[in-house]
Amino acid sequence: MKIGMACDHAGHDLKEEIKRYLENEGHEVVDFGTNSQEACDLPDHVYPAALAVSHEEVERGIFVDGVGYGSAMIANKVPGVYAAVCQDPFCASLARSHSDTNVLCLGGKIIGSAIALEIVKTWMHTDYLSSVEKYVQRVEKVKKIDQMHKK
Repeated sequence: MKIGMACDHAGHDLKEEIKRYLENEGHEVVDFGTNSQEACDLPDHVYPAALAVSHEEVERGIFVDGVGYGSAMIANKVPGVYAAVCQDPFCASLARSHSDTNVLCLGGKIIGSAIALEIVKTWMHTDYLSSVEKYVQRVEKVKKIDQMHKK
């Protein structure tokens, strides 16, 4: 799978660790930066990565900042992007199985690398429950809202 990754300075080290994990699992990673711990502005990296998800240049995105919420706020402004902040594997499982998210946002200042890798593993290996009508209906409602706001 082709995964877009982005981060700010607070998420740099965790992004690099996740990137190595994904590449070792056989995934192709497109890295939108940042590439150092030098202070930077999160939108400069997350927005292009979110656009890549929206334009289907990558299949999914994983974004890392200090707490995850900044990345999710930016990503969810882009049509066709459905981002969730996950701080444990249970939330990651539900974000995929119930909500069909295509972007995972993590907080590098909130969670350590061991739990982050478990979250990524869970999120990457959990399928959307497209055979469960109540989840399909909910996801379709969200997609309709998304469509109403496309320009």
